[in-house]
Amino acid sequence: MEPQKGERTLAQIRVDHLTFAYEGSFDNIFEDISFSIDTNWKLGFLGRNGKGKTTFLNLLLGKYEYSGSISASTAFDYFPYPVAPGQMELSAAELLEQWKAGSALWRVLAELDQLRGNAEVLYRPFRTLSPGERTKVMLAVLFSGENDFLLIDEPTNHLDQASRENVKDYLASKKGFILVSHDRDLLDACTDHVLVLNRKSIDVQNGNFSVWWENKQRRDQFVRAENEKHIKEIGKLKQSAAQIAQWADRNERTKIGFDPVKEHDRFINTRAYLGAKTKKMQSRVSQMQKRIGREIEEKEGLLADLEEPVDLKLMPLRHHKERLIHIREFTVAYEGSAHPVFSDLTFDLMQGERVALHGENGCGKSTLIKLVMQKAGIGAGDQEACALPGRQKNGAGVKLPVTESGVCETAAGLVISYINQDTSFLKGSIRAFCRARGLEESLFCAILRQLDMERAQFLKNMEDYSEGQKKKVLIAASLLSPAHIYIWDEPLNYIDVFSRMQIEKLLLSCQPTMLFVEHDVRFREQIATKTVEF
Repeated sequence: MEPQKGERTLAQIRVDHLTFAYEGSFDNIFEDISFSIDTNWKLGFLGRNGKGKTTFLNLLLGKYEYSGSISASTAFDYFPYPVAPGQMELSAAELLEQWKAGSALWRVLAELDQLRGNAEVLYRPFRTLSPGERTKVMLAVLFSGENDFLLIDEPTNHLDQASRENVKDYLASKKGFILVSHDRDLLDACTDHVLVLNRKSIDVQNGNFSVWWENKQRRDQFVRAENEKHIKEIGKLKQSAAQIAQWADRNERTKIGFDPVKEHDRFINTRAYLGAKTKKMQSRVSQMQKRIGREIEEKEGLLADLEEPVDLKLMPLRHHKERLIHIREFTVAYEGSAHPVFSDLTFDLMQGERVALHGENGCGKSTLIKLVMQKAGIGAGDQEACALPGRQKNGAGVKLPVTESGVCETAAGLVISYINQDTSFLKGSIRAFCRARGLEESLFCAILRQLDMERAQFLKNMEDYSEGQKKKVLIAASLLSPAHIYIWDEPLNYIDVFSRMQIEKLLLSCQPTMLFVEHDVRFREQIATKTVEF
């Protein structure tokens, strides 16, 4: 039976003995990995930051040379499409042929309608589109072809909740893609299989994120129980081997020479018997040592893939006042604008509270954060430093060009630790970064290691880091900075699932005072003690 037009034919992508390392690198990103996936799957792609998810997508696209083989009977297409600085004045309609050759505009419009997008965004200069509009346009182009296997890399970063819901509903209705995402809600709604980069292996499993996570927890619990039993067995074997070795040594010492008065029942020919007995005991010791080695080697393979996130630490400061931020009927507009960014905003931030700012992109959440910091004496220039290591700034930075009405007050002498949503200013070495911010380099690197960043990354310049690794730099700097308030503006963009869970556990344990913006709905539900809706 011939497939209908637009219906995907069942095919497989096979990866056999794939090995890859970047030029000049000592470590392989992938080493002798093999698996296969079907092209009609909705595949969630999981793994720690820097483990090679985007690299693998680029290998599928044929961008790098590798050893082993990747065989596929389908073409690949990749989200997001590149837009050079010189193309920002062009519209998506003008970029369409460059992004996806042969794509029909009417099909893009049909896909955009499914994403609840307006057709006019295709004809506006690309620079004028919001992050949500850009994502919708590119996804509409991506899915406008036929029978491509689509590689979708982090589609919801920087998107507000409404845009995420649109993307989630849209992808849930599609199939034939790999989705790289750390958003647990998105992965649960949109995937029916998972491809997981473990520490030493790769898993392909049926089910969404929650199914995989439940299976993984059961497996890890079994491995831990087996390991405890294994350690006890090893201990018994070592004890027996030591005892037999002791007997063998004792017999070895009695082989040569004896006192005929004290040992009147011993004869010269006893020496041969004792030698044979000692040799047999030493052989038993050698066999037990080999068995111990085999036991250890057998278990190491299981333990290598265990995710054992280290508990992070935080040292919040205690302020003498209970109310740290007081906002009443606060209205803000940028100078020259007839419309306020937000109006009549009212809330308090009390010590120990974790307040989430929630609303659409452009509703003024980041503006409010910058104004709060400005009121606390931290100028805009200082805010770009990303973390304020336990010292009060003098407020000499540039002020936001806004007009205000209402009340926005902060307690005197606040020390703030800030995470900026932008990472583009991160350049140079870890050492220079720590020196500029007064951070203890060894402690800073220890936190990065606890967030599972490899030591080899510490030798690179930060501009060569992945976006997830850059975010971990900002988080580590904030965690190392004792503060009265931790102000985090979209801290989890690009951060892997395991690190998100580590950070959630830390914040629930230490209960610092926080003002934060985060579109990961599960993180917000876990962490926020109060949500302010814009």
